[in-house]
Amino acid sequence: MNTQQSATTTIVECNEIEIHYKRPIFNPNNKVASSEDSERFFPSFIDEKRIDYKEFFWVMLLTNANQIIGISEIAVGNTTGVSINVKEIYQLALLANAPAIIVAHNHPSGKLVPSEADRKLTRKLTDASKLLDITLLDHLILTSEGFVSFSDSNWM
Repeated sequence: MNTQQSATTTIVECNEIEIHYKRPIFNPNNKVASSEDSERFFPSFIDEKRIDYKEFFWVMLLTNANQIIGISEIAVGNTTGVSINVKEIYQLALLANAPAIIVAHNHPSGKLVPSEADRKLTRKLTDASKLLDITLLDHLILTSEGFVSFSDSNWM
């Protein structure tokens, strides 16, 4: 068989992608109705010993009834910032079939004032949410002393 014939008879194999999802049994106490509720759940997932050490970024995945499906750490940065992969946030939301999310990050400095990068990221997340029909409910900045909500502050 010559080279031309073998090239035309080669079969390309592709892998099929399947998504499997089983809805968890929800704890009725794990419902988010306010920024205070969401701030209350993040510390149970966050290592309190590291919140003043480096910046971290998390996403909380929610049902239509705002019950928590889960929380995931998206990225770890350094003392002055954290680099976020927006695709990873929405990949998790899509895989968990989550119609709503809340994102949070910490400021090791203790300052509860969003940086311009924080505001820009929130706009980018909001735009992606609209495109994917996933509601971005809030973006929280956490410190060991307290928190601030973008939603409550009308920053989003």
